[in-house]
Amino acid sequence: MTTTSHRAAPEHTHPADVPLLTALAALADPVRLRLVRELAGSEEWSRACGSFDVPVGKAALSHHFAVLRAAGLVEQRDQGPKRVNRLRRPEFDARFPGLLDLVLRAERA
Repeated sequence: MTTTSHRAAPEHTHPADVPLLTALAALADPVRLRLVRELAGSEEWSRACGSFDVPVGKAALSHHFAVLRAAGLVEQRDQGPKRVNRLRRPEFDARFPGLLDLVLRAERA
């Protein structure tokens, strides 16, 4: 019998299936907002979960990424021992035009 140490692939919700209140709730949390803003300024698939400087532990960070996946904002995949991320900007913008622009613009204001 062989066992593997691989974790299950993350489940993703397509932005087309996300209610507006779910998207707004995901973006309302300061840690998740920071994750989204950092991803917006990064190349796709270039950021591993552990590369974000946020004031939470691993379990809380996993929860925040799960919320972002459920809101259709983030897609993740395993790349070797790391889980890498991309902001689903085109798909999310198609569902909620202008919402990410407002959120990202608020940081600069």
